[in-house]
Amino acid sequence: MVHGVLVLHLYCGWQMGSLGHKWVGPSEKRVSAVALSNDSLYVCFADKFGVVWVVDLDGFDGNQLLVNKKAAPLLAHYCSIITSLEFSPDGRFVISADRDFKIRVTVFPKKPLDGAHEIQSFCLGHTEFVSCLDFVFTSDYPQGFLVSGSGDSTVRLWDISSGSLLDTCEVGAKAELLESNGKEEECNLAVTDLCTFPDGTLIAVATQSLQGIVLLSCDLSTRTLSITRLVSIMGEAFIPTSLGMSSSAGLLWMVTGVSNLHGFDNPPLARVRIISGFEKSSPGDPTILEDNEILGGDKLLEKLQGSVSVEEKVFLAAAEAVKTAMSNLLVKKQYSTEKREFRKRARNDRKIKQ
Repeated sequence: MVHGVLVLHLYCGWQMGSLGHKWVGPSEKRVSAVALSNDSLYVCFADKFGVVWVVDLDGFDGNQLLVNKKAAPLLAHYCSIITSLEFSPDGRFVISADRDFKIRVTVFPKKPLDGAHEIQSFCLGHTEFVSCLDFVFTSDYPQGFLVSGSGDSTVRLWDISSGSLLDTCEVGAKAELLESNGKEEECNLAVTDLCTFPDGTLIAVATQSLQGIVLLSCDLSTRTLSITRLVSIMGEAFIPTSLGMSSSAGLLWMVTGVSNLHGFDNPPLARVRIISGFEKSSPGDPTILEDNEILGGDKLLEKLQGSVSVEEKVFLAAAEAVKTAMSNLLVKKQYSTEKREFRKRARNDRKIKQ
């Protein structure tokens, strides 16, 4: 049996370098996604077998490993790897996405430990695995709209109450076109992560091979998405794999990282870069901060990534490792009819015990 440990990281005061951790407890299977309820009373996590679990955090102060509270099954995607979990802005729904192109909108019950049995809708339209979810919302649209990124190179806008697809933005192809200075090339770059801005007007998108991010504009009144600009990272082969927004400081945090790099002395890699200048009061385009411009400087970076300096060849190896990992884990393999039947006959779970 494969075991994992679920860790909920509450990143508070990143610009001051204070990182908080809550150890919620052991998981019997590998954890693939985590979400905290809006009232912070429950944490949901998904495993690679397609089950979403829920843990009651009532009375938990975060200073100890909580092993006495057992996780309860909340819902399941029936053996499809769940790639992302998100709560709606009003806390009414928990949204789960999987590698089989599906997004499920489930009513989050008043008693989650008894399971979630009411499905609000399915958001169907992606043609590859769904990699990431987030919400855009404003005071005029407090319930918000769901945005999703996928291996099909698109970002899509959804109405979760009905499951309706509102708009689709071909991010991968247009990002490659922008980066290649107008030289059109065939590409199918997976969206690895996306992050919405607090004012609900911008969405930052990271793709598999892009050294930087694509900024999308979201018009909630017309329910449309459009590419605003490409923010490139010059000077190093930095390809973001995870994005996060610091709303108080107006900073976009970008992380690239892999857990295993073959052929290098120090296999794990983490590197943090920050983009500023998204506030409406800030003139000019967004700018990428140098390490010495980050509040906390080298001390903060060493805490977050272990080292400040990383060789370019390590970045390139990390980018290839991310591509390979996403392909092996999330892209569904296609088999011929003969091979499919052979695999069915050879399955261990079909063998009758004597």
